[in-house]
Amino acid sequence: MGALAASIASHVPPGLLASLAALPNPGELVRRAVRLEDELRELLRLNGRDGAAAEQGGNRAQQTRERFLRAYERLKSELLDDRTFNFDFTFNFDFTDETRQWVAKMMDYNVPGGKLNRGLSVIDSYMLLREGTEVDDEDFYLACVLGWCIEWLQASALVLDDITDNAYTRRDNLCWYKLPTVGLSAINDGVLLKCHVQAIIKRYFKEKFYFVDLMELWNEIGLQTAMGQMLDLITTHTGAKDLARYRIQGYRRIVKYKTSYYSFYLPVACALLLNGAQLSDYAELKNVLIEMGVYFQIQDDYLDCFGDPQVIGKVGTDIEDYKCSWLIVQAMELANENEMKILYENYGKSSPECVAAVKNVYKELDLQDIFLEYESRVYKHLVSTIDAEPDRAIREILKIFLKKIYRRKK
Repeated sequence: MGALAASIASHVPPGLLASLAALPNPGELVRRAVRLEDELRELLRLNGRDGAAAEQGGNRAQQTRERFLRAYERLKSELLDDRTFNFDFTFNFDFTDETRQWVAKMMDYNVPGGKLNRGLSVIDSYMLLREGTEVDDEDFYLACVLGWCIEWLQASALVLDDITDNAYTRRDNLCWYKLPTVGLSAINDGVLLKCHVQAIIKRYFKEKFYFVDLMELWNEIGLQTAMGQMLDLITTHTGAKDLARYRIQGYRRIVKYKTSYYSFYLPVACALLLNGAQLSDYAELKNVLIEMGVYFQIQDDYLDCFGDPQVIGKVGTDIEDYKCSWLIVQAMELANENEMKILYENYGKSSPECVAAVKNVYKELDLQDIFLEYESRVYKHLVSTIDAEPDRAIREILKIFLKKIYRRKK
């Protein structure tokens, strides 16, 4: 150790020096410093309120969640009661005991088990749009209904995606199709879950003046999501022949349609329609939400590789499944000849050695640092865009969305 280094070291507490020495590499130190700085800044920006206000907000969020969960039980009960939906000629099916038990188990296993962010976002957005006016129980419940419709759609997509991706776990449990008594009959269950959405919307909104707009919205989002899934599958098929076909433009197209529309735009669009708004008046809001959705999916791709399965609730399989993920797109742009050779030889293979080889290339390319730089950059851009929004309610809605996903661990 040189004289200057020794002088500096003499002023550093031994514990801190030991902690620094224990870091795996300088890049890890940079990552931790950037994360700490950004998290402190975010804590001050988003939570700059007194403790009493924060506690009140937490209690309100918990009450909203409890009311939302009660709405699920009511909707499930109605879907399983053939008399309820037959009366409205919406869901004309005479259950047997066996079919009723199957559908009940299938819904409970797949619909309410996630974080519920999409569904709760409908309520959060609607309440902000209605701020200053009284929201009665009926209006609140209708927001819950649309929120659960999104959770039903999400459940349908995950049931079917897990089959096409040959996934093993979902939300800390075996994937639905992996249960011995289910298997590929899960395909029909995924379709049934999506059919439930149409039945629920017709039952609760067919007399509303915005019913046609609501149905058009759901049909449009359903088509966009299915087309996004198709893009994902086709791109994976072509990428299996040549990894060089994985490019950022194609990746963003997949993510926009497969994830952004139904996860970010749909909850807010539902709230706007429920509040009597015209969606055509909110084109810029739509663009911002789509960009958030892209950011969210890039986070997902990062966590699939570098996240803790115990935290994210599933074992990542993007490498084994030959997925066009953000990480492989970045790697194909940055890899040298030797690293490219390793990627071609190992990407898309299920052996632990092949997966480890790909992850090692990712680490050599400092993709963790590149992700943190991207996250910091897109966050600052989104904050700037949100702050420039003149409508206070829309501004607060966007802040809530950003707060939910920024620096998330799962």
